[in-house]
Amino acid sequence: MFKNRKEAGRYLAMDLENYRSQNPVVLAIPRGGVEVGAEVASHLECEFSVVIARKLGYLLNPEAAFGAIAEDGSLFLYPHARGKITKEEIHAVMAAEKTEINRQINVYREGLPVMPLKNRVLIIVDDGIATGSTLFAAIEMCKKQDPEKIVVAAPVCGREMIRTLSSKVDDVIILDVPEPYFAVSQVYEEFEGLSDNEVTRILKKWKSHQAVSSIGASRSAIME
Repeated sequence: MFKNRKEAGRYLAMDLENYRSQNPVVLAIPRGGVEVGAEVASHLECEFSVVIARKLGYLLNPEAAFGAIAEDGSLFLYPHARGKITKEEIHAVMAAEKTEINRQINVYREGLPVMPLKNRVLIIVDDGIATGSTLFAAIEMCKKQDPEKIVVAAPVCGREMIRTLSSKVDDVIILDVPEPYFAVSQVYEEFEGLSDNEVTRILKKWKSHQAVSSIGASRSAIME
């Protein structure tokens, strides 16, 4: 049981220590993943940003997902959903989620694209994995940039999900695999939702931290 996402992020970072020397990139899935990812990136002293993917919910039951879409249009659809929804319905839901994706890109990354990932070690972080739809879409998007390695890291997920992810990425780091597993929130004492303002605060704080670190590194190089 973790007190909150920050604590979970600190524990997760320790399990990712071997990647520190590989100059990784940490990309978090908003919103909850941002708080966990910031702790991981801080510990590993590496670059940090967000990768945005949105669940695709049925028109009459938005909470039930038939897939997910990433910010570059990479699409993941559950095989069992194909016979339950028409192409027209899929496109209608995708259009709405693309609007939200563009809004989040503007709010969280100031409209900038995801940083270059080619030949980099990429660590994708979330606060937990349930159905995995947004994560699968994010993975497909990131693979197109040809990173050297993709690692998925989260405080919690189900046992079957670990097997599925292991077939899609190079490494999977999970702290807790509860039995039975009902929801991500079951391993947290505090699991409040994050607002846009809280996400941007974390990202701005991290950006300031990176700027200070860069200045310090430049000064050290000059001194040498």
